[in-house]
Amino acid sequence: MSWFRFFSLTLACCLIFGLGLFGCTSPNGTSANPQLEEQVLEIIRNNPQVIVESVQAYQEAQQNDVQQARQAFLQQMSTNPGAIIGNSPVKGASQKNIVLVEFSDFQCPFCAQAHDTVNQFMAKHQSEVTLTYKHLPLTQIHPQALPASQAAWAAGQQGKFWEYYDALFQQQQQLGEPLYGTIAQTLNLDLEKFNSDRQSETAQAAIEEDLMLARKLGINGTPFFFMNEEPFSGAVELSEMETILARIKSAAK
Repeated sequence: MSWFRFFSLTLACCLIFGLGLFGCTSPNGTSANPQLEEQVLEIIRNNPQVIVESVQAYQEAQQNDVQQARQAFLQQMSTNPGAIIGNSPVKGASQKNIVLVEFSDFQCPFCAQAHDTVNQFMAKHQSEVTLTYKHLPLTQIHPQALPASQAAWAAGQQGKFWEYYDALFQQQQQLGEPLYGTIAQTLNLDLEKFNSDRQSETAQAAIEEDLMLARKLGINGTPFFFMNEEPFSGAVELSEMETILARIKSAAK
């Protein structure tokens, strides 16, 4: 296919999508520009493969963007892990030589399984591994994921993120308003500040920043991890995390 033909067909797709997306219809549902619509439809009828080709081209461009973003992210994990961590909660080693980044959803059952493994791993390696948490609430399938993230973020403003994080996963089946307040009381949080913080625009912005990073890196499922330059996902076993750590340490020698 010539460049001009591909451009023309792609433009046709954009136009026909635009007719629907940008309100190019009259109130009674008829086209506001029937001549243009007919011309576009004629191009599509004569070249049905344009839809597939355009989608494929878009997908390839998206994949390239994700690959480039991941390469930049992994490079920064090596050279400047503090920038990756940003304002996210951390625990473990202060040196940040080995950083474990966790993208997670408090309502995801696989995240709850991984949480137990991560806790075991960190209990053993807290002197050499730094753990940081990134919020990835999958709101389309987990209605309590975002409220839980907001509550955990608010607890973090009083220095109790990790305690709240543990409590949410341990009581995942009870996620909801009554639980959020109960955990806050158990942790002796200032309830007025807690409730104000979790409903704040600052909380929403912090979580959205993590969501944007996940989208940029092509992460659409939880849990997802990076340990330095090695990605892995799912309800990971402790043995797998130990193997990855050993590989990272061996490469650093």
